Amino acid sequence: MYLIAGLGNPGSRYQFTRHNIGFMVLEKIAAQWEVDLKQKSFNALWNKGKIAGREVLLAKPQTYMNLSGEAVQKLLAYFKVDAGNLIVIHDDLDLPFGTVRLKTGGGDAGHKGLKSIITSLGSADFMRVRMGIGKPSDKSQVENYVLQRFDSEETDSLQSIVQLASEAAVEIVISGMQQAMAKYHTKNISI
Repeated sequence: MYLIAGLGNPGSRYQFTRHNIGFMVLEKIAAQWEVDLKQKSFNALWNKGKIAGREVLLAKPQTYMNLSGEAVQKLLAYFKVDAGNLIVIHDDLDLPFGTVRLKTGGGDAGHKGLKSIITSLGSADFMRVRMGIGKPSDKSQVENYVLQRFDSEETDSLQSIVQLASEAAVEIVISGMQQAMAKYHTKNISI
């Protein structure tokens, strides 16, 4: 079984902000594969389902971004999912807006949600779907930037980007990381 966790912050205040793009992608996957995220436990909204006949667990941690690891670790432990079968979908300041990149392992690059997961699991060896959100010119504005809603130009492209990332995550489940990387690493959505 795979656990696909989309990172974000709960509540309407954070809906459609850059930091919540992981939630948006997870919701797209859930809708496409008819997985109702109605279960509320383990500090997450989650449910089991199938993607192309393969069992998956989809989850949106409700701990706020900085404590995402608490929910992810509890779900992995309870459902006995190996950390190698964890796919985390998250925003990435180091990638231009519209870029989707896949990787396994690595550091947290200053992303507090990833840092929480790595700390909670004691390992960074999980798969990631990285969603480029760009970054502000002034590094002191990062916290405000990630909590801002997408601007109108970005919003026009957002659904295409969310679709691309959801397809990439599904491809990992169906074909494995190497084939998914080969298929999706060259694709970007231009705005």
